[in-house]
Amino acid sequence: MCALVLFTAVYAAAEPKLHLVGDSTMADKPKDPPNPETGWGQALPAFFRDPTQVVNYAANGRSTKSFIDEGRWDKVVAALHEGDFVIIEFGHNDEKQDKPAVYAAPRGAYQENLRRFIRETRAHGATPILATPVARRKWSEAGELVETHGDYPEALRAVAAEEKTPLLELNRLTAELERGHGVEGSKKLHLHYAGGVYQRWPEAVKDDTHFSEYGATRVAALAVQEMLRLQLPFVSGLK
Repeated sequence: MCALVLFTAVYAAAEPKLHLVGDSTMADKPKDPPNPETGWGQALPAFFRDPTQVVNYAANGRSTKSFIDEGRWDKVVAALHEGDFVIIEFGHNDEKQDKPAVYAAPRGAYQENLRRFIRETRAHGATPILATPVARRKWSEAGELVETHGDYPEALRAVAAEEKTPLLELNRLTAELERGHGVEGSKKLHLHYAGGVYQRWPEAVKDDTHFSEYGATRVAALAVQEMLRLQLPFVSGLK
């Protein structure tokens, strides 16, 4: 009994856990053999004094729909404790109409799934935080950055306002990050490598969606900037 009381007291005194829920732009990527691809959620723990405060459940290729359908969300809910936080960032795969397993209409299933994440997070005494999907590197011939997510960012903003949920505005901030680097410089944020530089890519790779270690670190820094702007309670754990 004494041991149980001690454990409870220690947990109560600990920093709240920050659970990350999202797709490949946020997910942890294997680093062996050497791999520059990095999710921004993978880079985030380095900003905390205790990196284990951040728990990343994000997974490649998932949408709000498939994250629920595969039971991944249930695992997050089972791990929640009162006082924890959950950052939710989806959109890249929800928008794929040609893939029924992941597609979720922006003003339909996508919003409904976001509301479910919010409702069930709060039911466990934790705080949900929505994040608009990060921008892709897509430039027009005129040198203007093209928004690729359609109505999804605005649909998410609407849910955040409706549910009075904290919002990390990553879509607009990462678009500014891309523009700031320019057409050529923004390649550094993503995966542009000649063939043979990395074992996994015998041929040249040009990936404008996923991040390099540098890009992921810059995006994670923007997420931290938003956390500080909102004065979220867990910022006390930042370095």
